[in-house]
Amino acid sequence: MTVLITGGAGYIGSLTARLIRASGRAIVILDTLENGHRKAVGDAPFVQGDVADSSLVERICSEHGVDEVVHFAAYKAVGESMSNPEKYFNNNVIGSQKLFGALNNAGVERVVFSSTAAVYGTPATVPVQETDPLHCESVYAETKLMIENTLRWYAQTTPMRHACLRYFNAAGASDDATLGEDWRFSQNLIPHVMKAVLGHSPALQVFGNDFPTPDGTGVRDYIHVMDLAEGHLAALEVLLAGGDQQLTLNLGSGQGHSVLEVIKAFEAACGHRIPYVITSRRSGDAAITVADPSEAQRQLGWQTRRTLKDICRDGWHWQSRNPRGYSA
Repeated sequence: MTVLITGGAGYIGSLTARLIRASGRAIVILDTLENGHRKAVGDAPFVQGDVADSSLVERICSEHGVDEVVHFAAYKAVGESMSNPEKYFNNNVIGSQKLFGALNNAGVERVVFSSTAAVYGTPATVPVQETDPLHCESVYAETKLMIENTLRWYAQTTPMRHACLRYFNAAGASDDATLGEDWRFSQNLIPHVMKAVLGHSPALQVFGNDFPTPDGTGVRDYIHVMDLAEGHLAALEVLLAGGDQQLTLNLGSGQGHSVLEVIKAFEAACGHRIPYVITSRRSGDAAITVADPSEAQRQLGWQTRRTLKDICRDGWHWQSRNPRGYSA
């Protein structure tokens, strides 16, 4: 059994690829290396190329005997998606549609897709459930929802079955500090915390302390990247067993942590004080966004096993040992 992992040289993709391979499945990674890193692939079979290259995808499927696909490959910078929407629609949506067409031609019937909780927009209620209204507030989020809908139509018109996994806030690194996120290019909170503690940026900006939360700062659901990887493997197992042909599931911890709680947890992990300043709220920032992961627990038999403390510890070990990411 062989799994094609698109974007498998990226942050979440590389950790998931390692876990899937350790489970006994063969893998092959397809990545352009535009944002991924060849070092993150290790000795796994690797092809440098684009998911939009249908003939390449069909050839990989034939040569490697691909049975399943985990699809990570996508652009993901929210701000850039708003300033250059064409880039995101072309790469994320059209590229995915070409990928699914090639997979269908190759007879591949199981796909796990890396989606996002951003499809919910600013949630009306928390915790967020899969049945809640969808309200994309960025081109990036819209492209992910369009890909979900493309897979839904493939499930209705072809033998292809899928699981769309809507991530909340992924963070952390492998416990051996060999795989992690290149914090220099990330726009997420925890990498910004790392930049501040390592002196690579001014004091961390905390956007607002007047939210209706216990300490006034925004609350988010942080999920350890290894828990995410385990969620992908669980989804592959359910699809292999002939489960529901259309799964759409939240992957989150179900626990919310404020910005100040994250700062304190990271200070405990690294042993340094983290400088920060309170600034005004950003337009559109929700006070609280937390997942209801109960459906993933029911459908996949999966739940998170790691805490915010684990996220901060593993993230710090990775970044302190690899201060230049994969460029060292």
